[in-house]
Amino acid sequence: MLGLCRSSLIPSVGLRRHALSAQRLFNSTPKLKDGASATSTSLTSKIVSFPKNNPFTFQLLVATGKTAAADIMVQIVVEKKKLSEIDWRRNGIFVAFGFAYLGGFQYWIMVTKYRQWFPTMDRFAKLPFAEKLKDTAGILDAMKMVAFDIFVHLPLMYFPSYYACKEFVTSDTWNPVEWVTVGCTKYYHNMKEDLSAMVKLWGPSDCVQFVLPVHIRMPFRHLVSFFWTAYVSFTRGSSDPQSEEERDAEIATIERRISAGGQPE
Repeated sequence: MLGLCRSSLIPSVGLRRHALSAQRLFNSTPKLKDGASATSTSLTSKIVSFPKNNPFTFQLLVATGKTAAADIMVQIVVEKKKLSEIDWRRNGIFVAFGFAYLGGFQYWIMVTKYRQWFPTMDRFAKLPFAEKLKDTAGILDAMKMVAFDIFVHLPLMYFPSYYACKEFVTSDTWNPVEWVTVGCTKYYHNMKEDLSAMVKLWGPSDCVQFVLPVHIRMPFRHLVSFFWTAYVSFTRGSSDPQSEEERDAEIATIERRISAGGQPE
């Protein structure tokens, strides 16, 4: 009788072992999928968090790429050039300026130095919008940032640097003094038109930029700057001095006709 009971227990034990093995195999499959899903989620998270974790590198790439792209867009879409007709020397002006000034120096001014000059910057940037409206000190510092950009940075740093960079790329001389003097002379002649366009775009844009989180500010500025660069490319980008003189002469002729009461043709 005892032997019979033992023999009847053997198949049941074996069935339990098979059941456990099957359960382990079944459970292992979802774990593999979960692991692959976790890897994919981790990669996506790294990509999404890259701008915040590497703000300088990210905005440097954006500044260089968008500046070059804006000039190419103007040459192809506005000036109706074929790809083979693109002025790559002119595009080089924007690549060099986008990398060195917009991506490098401008970040140093608007993040590194602003953080020192305007001590409420980081705290104010992290507040919800409703709380920002109650922060008088933060609002005053944001207004100072806008004023510095409009009245100091853009007219006294940005434009002279752009015109000097353009001379560096397009001129035949290797004399830095000549790059600066010739470039600033051209800026002086174009100053009224350049500054007027600058205030119309960057005045409202700065009021938005300087209330955003710090790691978003420079990418936002570069986004707006895409359209500004397109304007600069069309009006000031030509590497052919004759073309630029002809364009300035055409603009002056139209202005004279309008001031005399006539209509531009």
